[in-house]
This record gives sequence, C-alpha cells and structure tokens, in this order.
Amino acid sequence: MTAEAVTSPAADRSPEVPRSRRRWLRRYSPREVLLALALLAPSIAVFVVFFYRPFLNLLNWGRFESRRNGAYFEDVGLAQYREALGSDDFREGLWHSVQFVLYTVPAGLVLGVLLAVAAHRRLRGIKVFQAIFSSTLASSTAVTSVIFFYLFNPVVGLIEANWLNDPDMAMVAVSISSIWQNMGLSFVIVLAGLQAVPDEVMEAALLDGYGAVRRLVRITLPLISPVLLFLLVVLVIFGLQAFAQIDIITKGGPVSATETLVFKINRLNRPDNIGIGAVYSIGLFLVTLVVTALQFAILERRVHYAR
Repeated sequence: MTAEAVTSPAADRSPEVPRSRRRWLRRYSPREVLLALALLAPSIAVFVVFFYRPFLNLLNWGRFESRRNGAYFEDVGLAQYREALGSDDFREGLWHSVQFVLYTVPAGLVLGVLLAVAAHRRLRGIKVFQAIFSSTLASSTAVTSVIFFYLFNPVVGLIEANWLNDPDMAMVAVSISSIWQNMGLSFVIVLAGLQAVPDEVMEAALLDGYGAVRRLVRITLPLISPVLLFLLVVLVIFGLQAFAQIDIITKGGPVSATETLVFKINRLNRPDNIGIGAVYSIGLFLVTLVVTALQFAILERRVHYAR
C-alpha cells in the first residue's frame, strides 16, 4: 500500500499556512514584534489623542442641533448631516475649494518641474539659482499673503488691477500667492528626485539622439513619477485646506466669492452653529479622502518604481 493511500482524511483537511505567512513568522521573532509595538506605541497614542478622538467628537457633534443660539442642543440624529451636506452653502464652499485647487496645483507643479529641470545642471554658480528658486518655501503663508495683499491692494498696490474687489478675479489673485509658494516646494522635491536619476541613463538617451524635450518627456518624467505623484497628492490636500491666504487677502469676499470650505467652517465656529461646522468638517474629510484615493487608484498605474 502506498503512502498516499494511508494518509488520513483529517490530515488532508488540515489548514496549510500560506508560504508568505510562514516566511513572515520565521523572519520576526516575538521579541522583535513586541519591540516594534513598543516603538509604535507613542505614535499611536498621539494619533488617538490628537486625531481619532477629536474625529469621533466631530461625528458626535454633527448629530446635535443648536437651540436658542447655543443655550442647549437637541439630538436630531442624521437629519443635520443630510441638511448641511446638501445645502447650497456647503456646495458653494466646496466649489470654491475645487476652484482654488484647479488654479494652484497645476501651475505650481508645472513651474516647479520646469525650474528644477533648468537648475539641474553642473554649472558654476548654479547653487545660487537653486537657492533663489527654493526661497519661496522659506516664507510662511501669512508672510506671503501679506506681500500679495500689498501687491493687489487697489489703493496702494503695485499692480494696477482691482482684482480683490472683482468677484470673478478675486480667487485668481488669492491663488497667485499659493502658486508662488507651491513653486518653491515643487522645485525642491523635484530637484531631489532629479539628482537621484542615474547619469548613465541620461547619457545613453543623449547618445541615442534624444533631444531635450524628448528626454524630459520620455526619460526624466517617468523616472521621477513617484515624486510627481507625491507632490500632486500633497498639493491637492493643501489646496483643499486653504484658509490663511484667503482670510488675509480677501476675508472671503467680495460677496463670498472666495469663501472656501475651510473658511466657512471657521466662520461656523460658534456655539449656535458648532453642529453645522462639525458636519462641514466631516464632509471636507470625506472629500479629501475620496480625492486622494482616486489619485492613487488612477495615477499609480502610470508610476514607475525602481526595482
């Protein structure tokens, strides 16, 4: 009788541990796992205290509707979520946030990439230009906003255009300050990515007869595509969270033309509207989460990682 014939049915039904799991179990000992958990514990505690618990508090506050200007609150369940997220005020703030992203992200990213490509050369004195191009990153949002508020001020401004009082151009004026800052951030990160590209690859492309534009499109951009994906995600999140530049330059005006969703949330930070502000915050979180997930799902297929 062969060995296969005497194998018991119970042995056939015994679950087999996947090979990847067996390799993981052999790779890390219990002591190493406990050490990793101990090292992660401070970060987890910080996340729980400063993110998860406040987020749960927001979810809870969204269920309570103010009565008598905040004298007391009534639990209305999900009714306030349906009303607030479907209101014209929320849609208007979301549209203004999307406008701000559309104005600032592509321009800041493209300008940063072009400046990084131009400054990625072995020339005498190129470090001076690299420092100049990255200097916008050293300015805070408040300082940058004050500078551009002075430039676009209709009374004492250096630019003879009354954009801050024009509902159609006010968002453009606010966006220029963020484009100026995004350009420096994009420049620094893309330049770091370009410096990681092997020189042999660019020399081989040059020997194959690739011109400057063709090398940029066919060689450089695919090699730094992980950097570009990271930049795109970060800049979109920054754009959806824009507040300081709008508060300083336009105060949400004129006629609410620049009131982004974060600006409206700050305006609702009062006892009589705290429930609606909490719902708006949850709505902004969900929008940011969905947009970020879509970016990774759609664009990561075109990202080339080094292997």
